[in-house]
Amino acid sequence: MKILKGELVENRVIVWSKEALKLYEEKGFGKPMPKENPERLELELVEAAYLLEKKKIKVVKDGKVMDFKKFLNYCAKKIHKFLLLFLVYKDLRDKGYLVKTGFKFGAHFRVYERGVKLKKGPKAPYEHTKFVVHVVEEEAAFSLPEMARAVRLAHNIRARFVWAVVDKENDITYYQIIRFLP
Repeated sequence: MKILKGELVENRVIVWSKEALKLYEEKGFGKPMPKENPERLELELVEAAYLLEKKKIKVVKDGKVMDFKKFLNYCAKKIHKFLLLFLVYKDLRDKGYLVKTGFKFGAHFRVYERGVKLKKGPKAPYEHTKFVVHVVEEEAAFSLPEMARAVRLAHNIRARFVWAVVDKENDITYYQIIRFLP
């Protein structure tokens, strides 16, 4: 696949190419738009950063190509703790998981089992979200009600809740938190 050109627009990178739709169909990147007869692929900034680092896309802003470092700096100004989010996203993708944003589930990401392809309509049990992942710094404080709410939300969609803790050396440790009812 050739390197695709994406246009940076606020908090999205838009790839105006039917060929870009393969990124969604084959690997679950982005969101085809419009839903009926899509003409473009809209990528979240974290997805675009990953694809830019892997040299699958180039990102253009105001007619100028952005290098990876400049793009990361832009994203860090737009999204709180973007670099932490990117580290976890990259780690999960590199491990073969399909990763999408998970804000409506109270977490940063929703993660699907390796090999799953996104599809509309009825799904087999293995095709549903497997984990919802929330990214935190090693020193981050949290409340037990906040944690309980997140675990309950994940439980409602039959997913497991995972905290991705990033330390000062950028190493990631994943903690699964389960709901226990005696």
